[in-house]
Amino acid sequence: MSAKLVGAKVQRVEDDRFVRGNGRYVDDVAPDALHAAVLRSPHAHARILSIDVDAVLDLDGVHAVWTHEDLEGAMAEPLPLLIPHPTLTHGRTQYALAKDEVNHVGEAIAFVVATDRYVAEDALARIVVDYELLPAVVGIEAARAADLLVHEDVPGNVAATTEQSNGDAPAAIAAAPHRLALDLQIERSACMPMEGRGVVARWDPDQGRLQVWSSTQTSTGVRAAVAAKLGLDLGQVDVITPDVGGGFGVKIVHPWPEELLVPLAAQRLGRAVKFTEDRREHFISSAHERAQVHHVEVGFDDDGRVLGLDVRFWHDHGAYTPYGLIVPIITSTQLLGPYKPGAYRVRFDSLYTNTVIVTPYRGAGRPQGCFVMERTMDAIAAELGMDRAEVRAANFIQPDEFPYDHGLIFQDGRELEYDSGDYPAMLEKIKELVDWDGFPAFREQQAALGKRVGLGLACYVEGTGVGPYEGAHVHIETSGKVKVATGLTTQGQGHQTAFAQIVADELGVRFEDVEITTGDTRRMPYAVGTFASRAAVMSGSAIHLAAKRTKEKALRIAADALEADVEDLEIVDGVVSVKGTESSIPLGTIAVLSNPLRYAFDEASKAATQFNVGDPDKPPVAEDDEPGLEGKDFYSPPRSTFASGMHAVIVETDVDTAEIRILKYAVVHDCGHLINPMIVEGQIHGGVAQGVGGALYERMAYDESGQLLNASFMDFLMPYVTEVPTSIEIDHLETPSPLNPLGIKGAGEAGVIPGSAAFAAAIEDAERAVSPTFGITAMPISPSELFALRAAHVPHAQEPK
Repeated sequence: MSAKLVGAKVQRVEDDRFVRGNGRYVDDVAPDALHAAVLRSPHAHARILSIDVDAVLDLDGVHAVWTHEDLEGAMAEPLPLLIPHPTLTHGRTQYALAKDEVNHVGEAIAFVVATDRYVAEDALARIVVDYELLPAVVGIEAARAADLLVHEDVPGNVAATTEQSNGDAPAAIAAAPHRLALDLQIERSACMPMEGRGVVARWDPDQGRLQVWSSTQTSTGVRAAVAAKLGLDLGQVDVITPDVGGGFGVKIVHPWPEELLVPLAAQRLGRAVKFTEDRREHFISSAHERAQVHHVEVGFDDDGRVLGLDVRFWHDHGAYTPYGLIVPIITSTQLLGPYKPGAYRVRFDSLYTNTVIVTPYRGAGRPQGCFVMERTMDAIAAELGMDRAEVRAANFIQPDEFPYDHGLIFQDGRELEYDSGDYPAMLEKIKELVDWDGFPAFREQQAALGKRVGLGLACYVEGTGVGPYEGAHVHIETSGKVKVATGLTTQGQGHQTAFAQIVADELGVRFEDVEITTGDTRRMPYAVGTFASRAAVMSGSAIHLAAKRTKEKALRIAADALEADVEDLEIVDGVVSVKGTESSIPLGTIAVLSNPLRYAFDEASKAATQFNVGDPDKPPVAEDDEPGLEGKDFYSPPRSTFASGMHAVIVETDVDTAEIRILKYAVVHDCGHLINPMIVEGQIHGGVAQGVGGALYERMAYDESGQLLNASFMDFLMPYVTEVPTSIEIDHLETPSPLNPLGIKGAGEAGVIPGSAAFAAAIEDAERAVSPTFGITAMPISPSELFALRAAHVPHAQEPK
């Protein structure tokens, strides 16, 4: 038998092509295309009094120039609000091109198509817009004050107020032996994939068919949006997602204005049209995330057990709400992590500001929730003088309590019910990895050298594999090669490798004979997308089920051909054999037999013609069968799976400069059964790097007028390889999910979630060695901010008033 591939560290098949520079991205498509450029607002808030494009009309090389007045029908209406919610009472979305008013710097106002990008940009410079400037609302504090409004018809700048609870948290806190209150915040940041957004479209007038290439995380979503806005049937639109240079959430938003304007231009002009976003555009017109302010009140007993937890927070969603309330809903529910408070209440306001929209960025609300919960756990430990790990252990959900229902509704509209886990075992693993018990001695050694070190710990739970579904199609060619298609898209996760491992194991074929296609609506028209760490759970399960169907058909046909019982057959390396005999038939031959033919095109196909195959007394294709050796299936989960993990970090804070240096980083992760441990560890490494960025470097700095002050890589700090841990110690715990056939959970976002929480704890631990009242309540933190905090001696918590 061939060695089992699921669970093995199979090297990624994608990498050879990428490292040789043979990737094919949106900008590589249609080199003869016309180029589009977008005029964007230089103001955060203004009325548009007039737009004069006369100077552009006669410019050589310009093929089209549009403002909102040139759009008709559905294209002239606001973009869709993708995820409505009952509490989102004042949702607002932008227009493809601004109508009457702009609400953030970077909002699209005019659209130009020209022979090349240079001409298009020159044309933009000739457009004259007359504005009436309006005061801008920037930041959560200004939005809450509501002295000024982003949208005149939205009272208090509040798009939604949402509350969930389980038990009577205020009463539990009031009756608790100990109480604390904390005010915490996380600043705004952004994804910054290497490749920005991009879209190419080509219209075929003879077939009345539109072909679109988009750097997106949801090809089927873009397809539906384009069809709806352009008045086309779904069957008239094909969307292909080629190689994507990173997504991280920003590309799950759809449709971006350009994803509609470019196809419309291609249709009207009869030419291929291309838009490629530049870096400044990405800063000021794509999505951001993270910014939240939290007020926490907690009551606990002498052992550190949380009796009541009451959280009130404010979420900055920017100028519009195209993605609904997904980010703050995730924060409000995933904040609980692996813990079971006696009672819990959470309420949030989602607020408008005159800044770029906020939609999911890797972690999607969980880093904020984890930061709040873990800061609370550390505050409890400090108040009681307890070991921080012991406080966490006292609050864990226990292994025999799964499935565990928190009594809340998660982002998918279903119960927040954890499927599996073993948090006490995970805690023991992380303590061993980081040498928790040996750290006091290490601290003393470093102190003797004049160095200040600290140890931080953070725990999290991540809802993954959200529905509603994904599908897969598996087709075995007459060559024996296996072609697999699934609809979600790929942005570097290793899908071509991991999915091929699943197919190779289920079908009994060689790994190298499996070819995976993702994100092409021509091959799989029904799909949802790549987000929420769902690819392996959703498409992996669908591919497994489709391969299983294909295998069943192959064995049935082989049984007839070999005159054997199905139970006596096995498939190894693409050949079906009767166990214990030399009687066999290749899958390629079975594929030939599966398709009754009238005509023979080669030697192999002769075996399937009408005088060579089938029972003359029966139809060539049975009533319950169909030609071809293939299978299609869909997986739709009852609810999300819940992965989990714990990170620990040891840092040194420089005594003089307050610079922060990472000495050790350790991770324990549970995503159920591992398809490919190497890919999972790669995902963890990338997530940790982004977690370092979010904790120590990355922030979007707006001034009071709504101008983004650091909209370039000269000013927006990201960690280089010199700033991330040189090695990350990783251990795995596998508690299989009972919700899918593979027993897996997602892993894509896990590495980034606890970063801010772990670093805040470690830095605070280092500083408290010399200043017991030192505390960190906001992230990210820079050396200059740490230097200022040292002087201020900010306390870690206050008694509620």
